[in-house]
Amino acid sequence: MQPSEALIEKYHVAAPRYTSYPTVPYWDADAFNAQSWKQSVKLSFDESNATDGISLYVHLPYCESLCTYCGCNTRITKNHGVEVPYIQTVLKEWELNQQVFQEAPIIREIHLGGGTPTFFSPDNLEMLINGLLKNAVVHADAEFSFEAHPGNTTEAHLQTLYNLGFRRLSLGIQDFDPKVQFIINRIQTFEQVKAVTEQTRQIGYTSVNFDLIYGLPLQTMEGLVDTVRMVAELMPDRIAFYNYAHVPWVRPGQRRFTENDLPDAYTRRKLYETGRRLFTALSYKEIGMDHFALTTDSLYLAEQAGRLHRNFMGYTHQYTQLMVGLGVSSISDTWYGFAQNVKKVEEYVNLVNQGEIPVFKGHVLTHEDLIIRRHILNIMCKGTTCWNLHRESSIALCDGLDRMETLADDGLIELNSWCLTVTPLGKRFLRNICMALDARLWADKPATQLFSMA
Repeated sequence: MQPSEALIEKYHVAAPRYTSYPTVPYWDADAFNAQSWKQSVKLSFDESNATDGISLYVHLPYCESLCTYCGCNTRITKNHGVEVPYIQTVLKEWELNQQVFQEAPIIREIHLGGGTPTFFSPDNLEMLINGLLKNAVVHADAEFSFEAHPGNTTEAHLQTLYNLGFRRLSLGIQDFDPKVQFIINRIQTFEQVKAVTEQTRQIGYTSVNFDLIYGLPLQTMEGLVDTVRMVAELMPDRIAFYNYAHVPWVRPGQRRFTENDLPDAYTRRKLYETGRRLFTALSYKEIGMDHFALTTDSLYLAEQAGRLHRNFMGYTHQYTQLMVGLGVSSISDTWYGFAQNVKKVEEYVNLVNQGEIPVFKGHVLTHEDLIIRRHILNIMCKGTTCWNLHRESSIALCDGLDRMETLADDGLIELNSWCLTVTPLGKRFLRNICMALDARLWADKPATQLFSMA
């Protein structure tokens, strides 16, 4: 069922992507400090390390050139002399966290993000991973993954990381249209992507993801269809099909183009619907929001088994209560709280060298936060959630359920007195559905735009 133009217009509003709840702009900084954060980490580690293990996200911010669409925290340089000092600082930060744990962590998941992880040489990445795994235990079901630029990922990168236990990589492609690649300054050829993909499979990786974006400047329907045709020649195991987030007030690099270069709301939705239809025709299954996977991929199998999870790394096929973010600007999650590292490399290095965990802001979840977080996570991962208002006793939840009535009237959810289920039509509006439960946003509506358009 296709959404009507009236429905698209009604729900075309600024909305969070809900990789967390509360979302970052609504964190209560006044209730957060480094000491309480360490206590939260220790509590979560003690509760879950022995059973679930922990996840590590490592932010590697360096890139040789600026991709103008990018909303990530990056540092642009061609000086590869920054690699070793940065890795040494990350490993010092990891040691500070291990002092909080007071026993060996069991590593369930490692993800290298950026920036451009493959900016770093294979030898230096090996130094990083060996340092992380020193004095740690690797979980029997561990999954290690990394993000890669097709233009600088070598066979040595792939083989080195495979030997270290990595089995999944994500290639940032965005669009194969040369005009789009030029304006977003993200240029790689189909031949480069094909070479990396084939090398990855020959080495033995079990999952390859392609990142694609719709709504980019100068993007056309013809160009998107051509991009999907080329993707179909390689059939990655997963596809992340993201909505471009135009936030030039946050990322000045996006001012290389203007809103006039972007597809309008109608065209953007048609781009999404076209991509979705083409992926489905290629036997991909839609997973949560923005993701598609083959039925052999662990992401699809996790959704079928009810094990799909979502955190700051996006969707993952396994759950850990504790996720530790290492590196500049990275975010950690204990389930009970969030913390973000400082965003400037120099400040990050100084704090770590002073023996301080380099967090600068965070949030301690209240009782109501935890209730709302659980329901939003269920909606994003399972497409359904149920409640017991007597047991949960939450005014915020009751208010959110009242707001759900309109969504039910519009056919986006099926709603009764104890459960809601996202309809096939509603799956296209997951951000809007979750936003109805977002008590902090409704209590303090922003005067200016904080989020990208849904």
